[in-house]
Amino acid sequence: MRNMTKKLKLTAVATFLAVPLSVSPILSAPAYAQNTGVKSLLGNASDGALDKLSKPGAFYADKAVRVLLPGPLKNATKILRFTSKAGLTKDITRNLNDAAGKAALEAKPIFRSAIDNMTLTDGVGVVTGGGTGGTDYLRKTSGEELAVKIRPLVEKALGEVGAYKQVESLGSLSALSSLGGIDLSRDGLTDSVTEQALDGIFSYIGAEETNFRKNPLKKGKKLLKGIF
Repeated sequence: MRNMTKKLKLTAVATFLAVPLSVSPILSAPAYAQNTGVKSLLGNASDGALDKLSKPGAFYADKAVRVLLPGPLKNATKILRFTSKAGLTKDITRNLNDAAGKAALEAKPIFRSAIDNMTLTDGVGVVTGGGTGGTDYLRKTSGEELAVKIRPLVEKALGEVGAYKQVESLGSLSALSSLGGIDLSRDGLTDSVTEQALDGIFSYIGAEETNFRKNPLKKGKKLLKGIF
């Protein structure tokens, strides 16, 4: 009997995530008004994304989210090849990505806090917003705040991997003057890596959310804990 009850609960969540707002009576229930299920969904998605990206080498390994040097330097391969051979910027791109991974490792509480602050209206929007409804909403409403809070983590990590010193070496090269539009200051590099790291994190959160919506029963037991 208990197993049958659990199966019914899991089926209810699957239906809840798949059915549009206009035809789903469960959405108006008092229990749902607390957004518990939605927060669990998005919380699990963010945790999963950050777990993946915080693994050593994860950012660099995925070209879709790989962090690159600011502006025109992204494509200045000849100059970077020369500076790398000269020992000035060896593994600089890997170092930038390692910094992004270190920041992701410490970012869980920041994302969880943003998710916990979602309101009832927010929760309804997540359910009806498509496969990445929660991710899109989180970025729209909390993206700037998250960037401000993630930035110190990125700054700390860039210092630990030696990226600031490497970029200072780049800034002294006259060959870079022809590229123009490059901000190689400490703040410029920090802003660039923070922005790119957040792009990657949100991309992964969206993928996690979409996967869960497609397979809600797969992780249903964990999601349902404390909801019913």
